[in-house]
Amino acid sequence: MFTAPILSEGTLQFHHIGVACRDFESEERHFAQLGYHPESSDVFDPIQGVHIRFLVGGGPRLELLRNHAEPGVLTPWLRKGVRLYHIAYETPDIAASSRQLAAAGAKEVSAPVAAVAFGGRLVSFHLLANLTMIELISLD
Repeated sequence: MFTAPILSEGTLQFHHIGVACRDFESEERHFAQLGYHPESSDVFDPIQGVHIRFLVGGGPRLELLRNHAEPGVLTPWLRKGVRLYHIAYETPDIAASSRQLAAAGAKEVSAPVAAVAFGGRLVSFHLLANLTMIELISLD
């Protein structure tokens, strides 16, 4: 059965898959076997409490994330063995996209905050009913 998309076509543009990890170097070695390499320098996001490294190469862009301190925002996910942490999309209107996700039953996990990894653009996190974490990234 076909279900209409939550957000109108063209509203969201895929950006990356977030991968929770404990060690960047180990993760990078494994993904290098698939043609991945760092896209840019690592960044630290004090608001989220995570270090970030983007990888590009043999598939979609990956965002490696590791906690700055333990326990951290990623600790519950890592304890459960969850590695593919979220799917991220850029949106021209983060507030409207957030409202549309909420109207479809998604739960807001993190309200919009400025993100160092995206030059201060706003990001928010939402949990779909199937427990998939979605990150929205504002275009401006």
